[in-house]
Amino acid sequence: MKSFAWICWTLGLLLLCTADADSGRKPNFVFMMVDDLGIGDLGCYGNTTLRTPNIDRLALEGVKLTQHIAAAPLCTPSRAAFLTGRYPIRSGMAAHGRMGVFLFSASSGGLPQEEITFAKAVKGQGYSTAVIGKWHLGLNCEDSADHCHHPNSHGFDYFYGTIMTHLRDCQPGHGSVLYFVHGYIPYKAISIGLVSLALLHIKGMITVTRRVVFSFLVLVGVVVSVFGVLVYTFPNLNCFVMRGPEIVEQPYTSENLTQRMTSEAIEFLERNSERPFLLFFSFLQVHTGLFASPLFRGRSQHGLYGDAVMEVDWSVVLLSFLGQIMQTLEHLNLKENTLVYMTSDQGPHLEEISIHGEMHGGYSGIYKAGKSTNWEGGIRIPGILRWPGVLPAGKVIDEPTSNMDIFPTVLNLAGVSKPSDRVIDGHDLLPLLQGQVERSEHEFMFHYCNAQLNAVRWHPPNSNAIWKAFFFTPDFYPENSSACFQTHICLCIKPYVTFHDPPLLYDLSKDPTESTPLSPDTEPQFYSVLEVIRAAVSRHAESLKPVPVQVSPLQIVWKPWLQPCCSSLSQLCTCERDHQIEKLRNELQKE
Repeated sequence: MKSFAWICWTLGLLLLCTADADSGRKPNFVFMMVDDLGIGDLGCYGNTTLRTPNIDRLALEGVKLTQHIAAAPLCTPSRAAFLTGRYPIRSGMAAHGRMGVFLFSASSGGLPQEEITFAKAVKGQGYSTAVIGKWHLGLNCEDSADHCHHPNSHGFDYFYGTIMTHLRDCQPGHGSVLYFVHGYIPYKAISIGLVSLALLHIKGMITVTRRVVFSFLVLVGVVVSVFGVLVYTFPNLNCFVMRGPEIVEQPYTSENLTQRMTSEAIEFLERNSERPFLLFFSFLQVHTGLFASPLFRGRSQHGLYGDAVMEVDWSVVLLSFLGQIMQTLEHLNLKENTLVYMTSDQGPHLEEISIHGEMHGGYSGIYKAGKSTNWEGGIRIPGILRWPGVLPAGKVIDEPTSNMDIFPTVLNLAGVSKPSDRVIDGHDLLPLLQGQVERSEHEFMFHYCNAQLNAVRWHPPNSNAIWKAFFFTPDFYPENSSACFQTHICLCIKPYVTFHDPPLLYDLSKDPTESTPLSPDTEPQFYSVLEVIRAAVSRHAESLKPVPVQVSPLQIVWKPWLQPCCSSLSQLCTCERDHQIEKLRNELQKE
């Protein structure tokens, strides 16, 4: 608890020292994104058994968006859209194959340098910018030190965190994400082929020599051996922490990592207390493998997942300047000059089951399915914004909004013009948040599953209806579930989807759970609604320009010459030189 008290005292001192510097300067921004958090995991969105008092208080003091939509149902494309205000299909961050995210730190794909992030846009206005936590948007292009996709190349002055997402492999005892490769292996086709060969050989129709059998067994042995080496080295090669361009821990220890990140965020604020700042705090939690520091382990009713959510809630209390600090420092102006935004990158990963059989996924609430799908449970995310004196407290907005809306909102508040050489799909949220307008500017939203247009949402003017049409839907397994356990995540390609002609149509204003598709018999406007949606799809398609695909198989495959390594491959790239580790050790010794 002393570590918690020290961080609170430090932040309180920071606020006291900077109180006089806030008047007349540009607003600060603190953005918090939780990884794989379900909208149903938070008390302010209806959860009654998982305690998130600080996030709930953030919602009470600000505006809560109940139809806040992620631009993509997967980490990498959703984060690209959040930073740029553009659908990921426009930046090449939408995959055309099975894999929709980066799995190796030594991949060559990433967010193109031509893209403008909100951090890059506000730097010219004197802002100090930082991203702390998960990046997952690439690192290198041609060699292991060019850092072409690093946060420093996208407008962030400071970076402390992980290039990759937090995978099972990064958490000892949680297995490997690579074990789920078996879900993609066509066992049935292989078995049929081998049995057919055996039968043909027995009947004398073909001859399978011992040499062929031996060669096949050797090939199997080589594949199994390579796979074993890959599993063994995966944590060392992909689970590392960077401070700026330098690796400071490889592989990292996740215990207390959230506390280290929180401490790092406070140090950033201390260094930049005399100028406007933009801090993007990107939690590694609650992506699996799950972890929670000793202070929070065993405190929730929902196992390790609930413990991790509670630790996120603790971190939020510091980063949003809430709790006892603000109650005793009401005269400070920093709170009144900071826009705080809290969200998730997409819905919860429902298929996550630990090696011990425990459910490690989140909760979508009343909404259908989760991560990797465009059902509401996969893309409807928390959206909380607080700015005392500027945004009304306790307001709830049920209009369609997007995580792409943060980009134009930041630019407007920072006094930066929107880029005129590209399409920006987000809209400034401020008029809607302040009540200057009652309707969202999003008449249409286009929901992509990787690079395939999966569904379209239409909120007609002068109507409360919110139509949603699906062109295809994932095939759940088991069939009576709302997840894809056979592949560990739902896919966007045949044979894992079912196409619909005419499209499935729902009115979310009446059926938010997407339980009953409409038909011409139940909805008189059925065909006219689909006609309008198809016309909108045609206009949207005309606005797309060909760009290099960053998440293609060639771009995401492991490339040895791009491998980040803080020591040597013979030492399995092992090192530990993060001052945050030593600081926490000292705090624990004092306790």
